[in-house]
Order: sequence, then C-alpha cells, then structure tokens
Amino acid sequence: MECAASGLGTRCVGPPTRRCGNCGAVAYCSVSHQSSHWRYHKEECERLEEQMRSVDLINEFPFTFTEEATVQISQKEVSRCTFLTKRDLHHAGMWKYECKCVSSSTVSFSAYDRFRNEGWHLPTSSCPCLGPLSPVISQLCSWKDYYEWRKIPLASPVALLLHWPLTIYHAIQSIGIGNLTPRISNELRIHYLGPQKELGQLGVFAELQALFPGLSIRLQLVGPDVPQHMDGEIISLCGYTPCMEEDCDCKCSSEILKPSNKSAVSLQLYRGFYHDRYSDITKDSPPPHIVIAPNAGIAAYPSWLPTLELIKEMKVRAVFSDYCEEACHLAACCIRTITGEQPLSLPIGLNPFRQPMTVEESSLFIPCYSNCFIFAI
Repeated sequence: MECAASGLGTRCVGPPTRRCGNCGAVAYCSVSHQSSHWRYHKEECERLEEQMRSVDLINEFPFTFTEEATVQISQKEVSRCTFLTKRDLHHAGMWKYECKCVSSSTVSFSAYDRFRNEGWHLPTSSCPCLGPLSPVISQLCSWKDYYEWRKIPLASPVALLLHWPLTIYHAIQSIGIGNLTPRISNELRIHYLGPQKELGQLGVFAELQALFPGLSIRLQLVGPDVPQHMDGEIISLCGYTPCMEEDCDCKCSSEILKPSNKSAVSLQLYRGFYHDRYSDITKDSPPPHIVIAPNAGIAAYPSWLPTLELIKEMKVRAVFSDYCEEACHLAACCIRTITGEQPLSLPIGLNPFRQPMTVEESSLFIPCYSNCFIFAI
C-alpha cells in the first residue's frame, strides 16, 4: 500500500503508517501529507467509513483455508505464491495466473496446448471434473451451497478459479433469467468484456453447463488483452476440466477444448474494445441477452465511455463487478454521466461468489477481492 497523498507533488518521507482516524481506510506517510490530502479525502471519508463497517462480512467465507487466504495474506504473513506452493499448485496449469510472479501480459496464450494435458491438478474428490450428481434444484446463494451441491470438500481451493463462472451465474440470477430480453429459448448469449487472466483459465467456464442445464451457452469474450492470434477463434468446451487421476472417468474425453461451435458451452474470442468490435461480433450472430464485465474498473479507464454509450443504445442488461465497493461507487458516478439520473437496475451488492483470496497490495485497507461487488444497468 502506498501513501494516499502520493503523486500530489511532494515526495513521501516513509511508509504509510498513519491511517485516517475517521474512516481508517487510507493511510499516509506523514502528518503533512495527510493534511494536504484532506481536501480530496473529505469527499469520500464518510462513505469509506461506512464501507469499513462491512469488513468482517466481506472477509467471511466457509472454507478451511479462509484465514490463510484473507487475514494472513493481507498481513503479509503468506502470499498467493506460498498459498499455491503449499498445495502443489504453483505454476501448475490454470493456477499459474493466480500469483504476481506470472504476468498474463508476458504469456503467449495457446488454448489447445494449454488444456490438452493440463487440468485442475487436484484429485477427483476435490474438483468438478465430472457433471453434477443432481441438477440445480434451488438457486445457489453461497460458496457453501455450491460445494455441497458439487460434493467438494471445503478444503478444496477450486473457488479461486470458479469465481469466474459462478459470478456469471450470480449476475444472471440476480437480474432474473426470465427478465433477459429477447427471451431465452434454448440458447443463452453472453458478451463478456475485458477478460485478462481468464484467458489462461478458459476451462473453468465449462462449469456453466452444470449451472444452466438444458441451455446452450454462447460466451463471446471481448477485450484488448485477447492475443492477436486468437482473435475470432471459436472454442467448444467438451466435457469438464479433468482432474489429476489417470483412472477417473473424466479422462474419457481426450481434450476439453476443441475447434467447434457444437457444444453446451462455446467460447469465441475478439481482440479490441467492445464498442469497436460490436458490429463484427453481431454480423453473424444475434445480439446478446446480457453483457457482463468482471472487475471492470470503469472509473479508471476512459475507454469505457464509448462502450457505455453503446450499451445504452443496445438496451441490453449489463452487469459489472469490481474489487471493492468504492470502485463500484466511482463506476456508478461515471455511468450517471451517460444515463443521467436513471438509477442502477441492480444496486451495488456483495457478490457471494467473489474469489475467496484477498488482493495483495490494495490501495485501501478495505478488503479487495476479484469480483467482490456487482451492480447492473
């Protein structure tokens, strides 16, 4: 964490050990920096103070590794790397993108090579390598619900990767799958904006076939981080991501990813900004039922403004997530410049399927998690 007043002109004199006495969410290197920053911080202080009251709730997970993945990481007692190393998952397949020592921007993604011989790197009992024993009867409302349904022990770390498809599930359940327009028949079309590390974890989206049984899922991932050589590529998820056991039934399918669009879950990748590629995406495909933008960072990137203009013109429901409630608040302020005073169709709320491992090096003392809060327009 750096001093909240860094970048205002004067150099910091040391580490930011002096926290705001009101909100406790930001810290400063000195009294002078705290004083000079007050004219900016006073606008947010009361709001951050309110958000800090939810710290215990945000950090609450049912897993046996919860304290290690939340408190101990935030206090730098352990790191993501050591967490994964302890479980023999460090640099293993899809898991390699979960720590800072591997940057997705330096990796050449190759879907077929990556998934031909790699999977969960976990035993059968600890991962969803096969279809569910029973369909979803009632709505899943928590990680505990999901783990009980999929018969996975709470010591399993699969939620660290499954938060991507489960956030899609929660977003659609939150706005009501029956409220999506045009009405869904047997196909659910999702435009998924800004994928980053997901590009190295595509196999986890196979879980959508279990979460939405009977529906053909068409997931079109659009963003500047999509590699040029994968632009336009269609990938079918055939079966589920395999476990590490050679005699498991999940090995009946030799490859999880195949170059076809005939499957329960089909992915198509587009490189570029959504507002630039939308006409290409919909040239041979109907409009989406829903737009989903994980960890959007709307307030941080000016490129969102033309995309928001497009979404407004499309009149399609759009769900966004971000790392903390404050980021969602700032995003909502940006959205109001496009939509006027029209309220959010889904107010900012905690995502029960947020990634259960805190983000290292957060700019606030408020806990930050991937896909932590969601809202919709």
